[in-house]
Amino acid sequence: MKRGFYTIMSAQFFSSLADNALFVTAVELLRTSGAPEWQRAALVPMFALFYVILAPFVGAFADALPKGRVMFISNAIKVAGCLMMLIGHHPLLAYAVVGLGAAAYSPAKYGILTELLPPSQLVKANGWIEGLTITSIILGVLLGGQLVGPAVAAHLMALDVPFVDNAAEAAIGVLVFVYALAAAFNLRIPRTSTPLVPMRQHPDQGLMAATLALLPDFRDCNRRLWRDKLGQISLSTTTLFWGVSGNLRYIVLAWAAVALGYGTTQASALVGVVAIGTAAGAVLASMRMRLQHATRVIPLGIAMGLLVVCMNFISHLWIAIPFLILLGGLGGFLVVPMNALLQHRGHDLMGAGRSIAVQNFNEQACILGLGALYALATKLGVSAYGAITGFGLIVAITMWMIGRWYRYNCRHHGGEVRRLLNIARHDHHH
Repeated sequence: MKRGFYTIMSAQFFSSLADNALFVTAVELLRTSGAPEWQRAALVPMFALFYVILAPFVGAFADALPKGRVMFISNAIKVAGCLMMLIGHHPLLAYAVVGLGAAAYSPAKYGILTELLPPSQLVKANGWIEGLTITSIILGVLLGGQLVGPAVAAHLMALDVPFVDNAAEAAIGVLVFVYALAAAFNLRIPRTSTPLVPMRQHPDQGLMAATLALLPDFRDCNRRLWRDKLGQISLSTTTLFWGVSGNLRYIVLAWAAVALGYGTTQASALVGVVAIGTAAGAVLASMRMRLQHATRVIPLGIAMGLLVVCMNFISHLWIAIPFLILLGGLGGFLVVPMNALLQHRGHDLMGAGRSIAVQNFNEQACILGLGALYALATKLGVSAYGAITGFGLIVAITMWMIGRWYRYNCRHHGGEVRRLLNIARHDHHH
């Protein structure tokens, strides 16, 4: 691997580490300030908001500037969101600003890999990036939990920093420096020889007109993937999975509080346990599954939804840990082959970059929708147990419908499905 790749890995690790630690810290900040439960649940959809709104545009922005500079600007936006929390802005608003930075960061992070590395190293590079991301999720939630815990918070509060009045704000101050470290690595990312693509393709075209011109193309790409007889199945499955996973971080925190009596610090460790299970399931799937057999994992999604419901009956830690590992493992085993199938169909239909933009839009829209639904249920007074039951049943029923959809395609469009599976089976068709 080129030296620049390790710089990208370092930048990604520290930026993702801070993202996940900030989530735990923001939950604690809302809790200690006396905010209602629904506002804590709303953190997840607020982070996804700009992913959805800006999906047609962030890819073009990433191509218009050197990728390292885009990643630096994105981390600067995240720092601005942290500072907004420290000076008294509402945590939901400030966290949405951090999400804005994350939305701009994503296409640059993946785009730089194709510019820097030859095709023969892309699979290996993506494996390293994804593995490092899962590691940063585990360590990030643990770091956030420890920073707001009494042992570390006491030392941070002793520094008597301006604008810092409690443990959560002290933790946010530390995370500003983690984001700054990621930004320092961004500045060291090499400039590649790939030509930049200005957002305004015609000199006489205004910036607003150039931006709006991106919408029809994005809509066409989205429609094309949803109409593909395999793409629609893989996209709906991965969309649901990431919608569930994105909200599962908070659901585990809320469940641990009522079922185990845990505070934020202890509950954050259980979020890490789910991530460990996801990593194990992903590794197992990468060794056992083939691309043309990806649709065989659909029943695991139904089981995943039912397991979420079963969380209501667990009240002992020694049962909770293996249960959460199993829950995460099912998700990891489900998403790896489906994600590979989606990338394969997207590459054939429209190219990798546009496919990632469509995938991000749908997945973040699902996170936003499910998160808003969960927050609304909490605001209406539904207990954590009731909300978890509803959430799990939605997942199980939706995955059952996706299974029915695939069987319908096999019956009524069997020739097309077999043709697409044959393409997936043989590299020379690609």
